[in-house]
Amino acid sequence: MTVLQTKNLTKSYGGKVAVDNVSLKIEQGDIFGLIGQNGAGKTTFMRMITSMSRPDSGQIELFGATTPAKLTAARTRTGSVIETPALFQNLTAEQNLEYYRLQRGITEKNRVQEVLGIVQLTDTGKKKFKNFSLGMKQRLGLAVAILGHPDFLILDEPTNGLDPTGIVEMRDLIKRLSQEGITMLISSHILTELAQVANKYAIIHHGRLIKTLTEAELHEECKRALAITVDDTAKAATVLETTLNITNYKQVSQNELRVYTYLDDPAEVSFQLSQAGVRVASIQVVGDSLEDYYTKMIGGTKS
Repeated sequence: MTVLQTKNLTKSYGGKVAVDNVSLKIEQGDIFGLIGQNGAGKTTFMRMITSMSRPDSGQIELFGATTPAKLTAARTRTGSVIETPALFQNLTAEQNLEYYRLQRGITEKNRVQEVLGIVQLTDTGKKKFKNFSLGMKQRLGLAVAILGHPDFLILDEPTNGLDPTGIVEMRDLIKRLSQEGITMLISSHILTELAQVANKYAIIHHGRLIKTLTEAELHEECKRALAITVDDTAKAATVLETTLNITNYKQVSQNELRVYTYLDDPAEVSFQLSQAGVRVASIQVVGDSLEDYYTKMIGGTKS
């Protein structure tokens, strides 16, 4: 089931395009990572999905709804934490949640305590929100977002500013909520952090969507391998399989093979190929770290 689909979504501020014809699809059960630098358009995109901002053009489809009235109804199935959570500084965690429970007409009186338990804030007692750590504030904002049992959760930079402990706590919480069946859209400017929770990704740069890929595709893009350029790939493949017992390889072009073993001994691979009469033009270890891959993607995009 498609939870969210956008088609050519566009938004400008003061003549500057913030989101430029973005089309993407999020399926039920996804943890969808929206990756981009600060100012790339991530927050603007999320604000349009939640109706905090109106698109200049394009279409939003949420749980199959596209008309304004049906979108309003569909958004009741969505929770979000975008920018700073709107919480009362002088109220406790419980008081803040009770306010939003009543405001939203949620009749389950035990829901506040249930949500406090989910975000691990049951022991905050009479401590006021203004005295919370940043990690506690982020978790309480998330508690407000899940108060109404959402099917879809939108989180804008949920680990931003957190210390390592807070990041781990938020990451674990996101995983638990996903296991309970909540579909998520999470933005970040740190691909390595998103990669620990997301199963699909979209890279946005200067408002434009430049790449979408699955978890498997991301790992494949960044996978380390021996890139071997030869004059005869068919003969080289035979040598790899029969002489070196290598099965984990693939042909990526007319003259190049990628071998995913022997990374620490390329000389042996080159030697055996040469011995068999295969001319090796080049052999080198290739593959990006997540940071390198992300930098290469946005660095290769014109402003």
